[in-house]
Amino acid sequence: MRDPQLIALPYHNGLPDVGMGAGVRALLAELGRPADVVRAVDPGAPEVRRTLELDRRLAERVRAAVAAGAFPLVLAGNCNSCLGTVGAVGSAGLGVVWFDAHADFDTPEDNVSGFFDVMALSTLTGSAWQAQRAKVCAEPVAEERVVLAAVRDLEPYQRERIERSRLLVAPGRLDGFEAALEALEASRVYLHLDLDALDASEGRANEYAAPGGPSLHAYLAAVDAVFDRFTVVAAALTAYDPAADEDGRARTAAGALLGRVIERAA
Repeated sequence: MRDPQLIALPYHNGLPDVGMGAGVRALLAELGRPADVVRAVDPGAPEVRRTLELDRRLAERVRAAVAAGAFPLVLAGNCNSCLGTVGAVGSAGLGVVWFDAHADFDTPEDNVSGFFDVMALSTLTGSAWQAQRAKVCAEPVAEERVVLAAVRDLEPYQRERIERSRLLVAPGRLDGFEAALEALEASRVYLHLDLDALDASEGRANEYAAPGGPSLHAYLAAVDAVFDRFTVVAAALTAYDPAADEDGRARTAAGALLGRVIERAA
C-alpha cells in the first residue's frame, strides 16, 4: 500500500499561478487534499534557469516522498516537470508512458515556437538541453523506453522527427496502445498525463486542445492498463488552464484522472 503524496508545481514558464500554473491551484482546491507546494524562484531569472531550478526543487520533494514510502503524484503547469520527477525516481531501467496531444519532442535547432515546454520529452530522452537536464536528471531515458500516446497535433517537422525516432507511438485515439505497452521493456514506469491528450470535444484543457484524441472513458481505461502491466513509481498530471475550460468539463476530467491514479496507486 502506498499513500499518494500530492506535490504541486503551480508554474507556467517558471512563473507562479498564471496560465497552466493557475490550473494547479484550481485542481488542488477541487481535490481538497493537502499538497507539498514547491516554492517559487526569482521571476527575473531567465526562463530556462528558473524552470530547471523549479524542477530541481521538485526532485527534492519527490525523493522525500519515495523515501517515506509514499507514491509521488505531481500536479504541474508544464510538462517539463518530468525532469524533476524522473530525476528523483531514477531513470535506470525506467519506462515512460506519456499521454499528450503534442509530442513535446522539439529541439532548439528545429523549434519554431520558442516555447521551452515543447522540448520536455526530447530533453528527458537526451536529444535537447543535455547539460541542463543533467543538473536535475542524471541520465536520460532511452527513446525505446517511451510510449507516446494520443499524440496528433503536429507540424510536419514534428511528425518527421517522431518517425525518425525510436519512440513507441500510439497516436490519436490511442491506436495500437496495447501493442506499444507490450513492446515497452521496463518494469518500472513514470506515468505522464497531459490533460490535453483528451479529445477537445470532451473538454478544453488549454488553448492547445485538439480533436482526434481519446474520450475520457478511453483515457481512464488506458491508465488502468498501465497500472495493470507495470509498477508505476510516480505520476503527473499537467497542462490544465482554467481560462480555456469555459464549461468546467476539463476540470471534471482532470478530477476523474487524478482519482483513478490515487485509487490505483494506493
